[in-house]
Amino acid sequence: MTDTTYQIIALLVYLAAMLFIGWYAYKKTADLSDYMLGGRGLGPSVAALSAGASDMSGWLLLGLPGAIYVGGLVEVWIAIGLTVGAFLNWFFVAPRLRIYSFVTSDSITIPSFLENRLKDSSRLLRIVAGIIILIFFTFYVSSGMVASGLFFQSSFGMNYHLGLVIGSVVVVAYTLFGGFLAVSYTDFVQGVMMFLSLIAVPVVGIFVTGGFSETAASIREVDPNMLSLVSGASTLGVISAAAWGLGYFGQPHIIVRFMAIKTLKEVRTARRIGMSWMILSLIGATGTALVGIAYFQQNPGSTLVDPEAVFLDMSQVLFHPLVAGFVLAAVLAAIMSTISSQLLVSSSALIEDLYKIAFKKESSAKGYVTLGRIAVAAIAVIAAALAWEQNNTILGLVAYAWAGFGAAFGPIILLSLFWRKLTAKGALAGMIVGAITVIIWDLVGTVPEDTGATDLTNFMGSVYEIIPGFILSWLATWIVSLITYKPNAEIDAEFDETVRLIEEDKK
Repeated sequence: MTDTTYQIIALLVYLAAMLFIGWYAYKKTADLSDYMLGGRGLGPSVAALSAGASDMSGWLLLGLPGAIYVGGLVEVWIAIGLTVGAFLNWFFVAPRLRIYSFVTSDSITIPSFLENRLKDSSRLLRIVAGIIILIFFTFYVSSGMVASGLFFQSSFGMNYHLGLVIGSVVVVAYTLFGGFLAVSYTDFVQGVMMFLSLIAVPVVGIFVTGGFSETAASIREVDPNMLSLVSGASTLGVISAAAWGLGYFGQPHIIVRFMAIKTLKEVRTARRIGMSWMILSLIGATGTALVGIAYFQQNPGSTLVDPEAVFLDMSQVLFHPLVAGFVLAAVLAAIMSTISSQLLVSSSALIEDLYKIAFKKESSAKGYVTLGRIAVAAIAVIAAALAWEQNNTILGLVAYAWAGFGAAFGPIILLSLFWRKLTAKGALAGMIVGAITVIIWDLVGTVPEDTGATDLTNFMGSVYEIIPGFILSWLATWIVSLITYKPNAEIDAEFDETVRLIEEDKK
């Protein structure tokens, strides 16, 4: 058999497994709570790897290695910032959100939690939150579909558009039918595949490139500054890269996993599993890029057309075609895990946070699940249309959506969990200010120099938009909340009950 045949066999086995999991979850999904949150029944291992896999996506196996391949270790500041942010998210947000979302009328989405937490009778907070989720997740899902097209193009020489369609159809199928359980179970399998592949490629690759010293020497021949964390980096550049960690507090597809963990005690176990997975996977992604630099320097006859495909190319160089096929499947797994999570959260925002409010009529449990599936399909079609012309890098699309969520929701989630004086008007102001700041900052900061860019626009282009967005959102939320705060016995009682349950668990 040819190499391609082996790889296709491995890929078909993987795709069939994902569809089987989707079918299994479909049989266990009865109502909207099951479809959107899995009945709050996730174990720590599934919750941890599901959160990690849905977080990292194709960025971990394509975007990050590609950035390091081009720029060197200075790009690792993104990974450092993400690691710190993820730990703080697990340590501070996870336990409180798990308890608080249950105390506040058993909320199953982030917008519904905010509405119930702040007793917003106007419904405006929930509507605006749902709209923001739909806007930024459309770009996020689009980045995954771009990665899907690139995957099939780089791995099999397939047309970009055909690859985009194949990847999208499979992930939409198991998400559409199986809902949250399908997404979580497939994320667990995909997380294991990603982890094993990210460890295998650099470990095997280091022997092929001659060991640590020979590999380092080859990298320095390409550029002596490649192995420096600071060389060529500006202070603003390092701060902007590390600021990616701020985004964790506001990512709906990640923090919704915290709401779904079975018990508070299992949050700690999930944190240990999740952080270990993340740190080792980021080290693997970094090692893959460095080994790739050394390999292509030592083998000038081999060429890397697209830096974001360095993981794909190295896996095919290092392994038997069948093994390489499963490594390639891990890349597709990374892409699919994030697309599926984002589609599901977008669907929940559309049905739970917008449809129910707009039409003000009740439907049967199966009726809501059907509407959720229709929403998944509709959002996927729009995202695929945006991804049809590959105008942006995967990292660029992810960065924009990550900043949008981090700025719009991050400060509000933190304040909602730890500050009893947060008000609905304050949260609404912060949410809008954060989202608008990211949109404007990105538009102004990307003005080409030959079209009249000024020092201000150049400055804005060098500062990641999550920084001003997060700061201004926090200030707007805090100031407006202080102005509009009025004691509310029900809010205080739920806040105190959450604190009591947290403290009780520590004993």
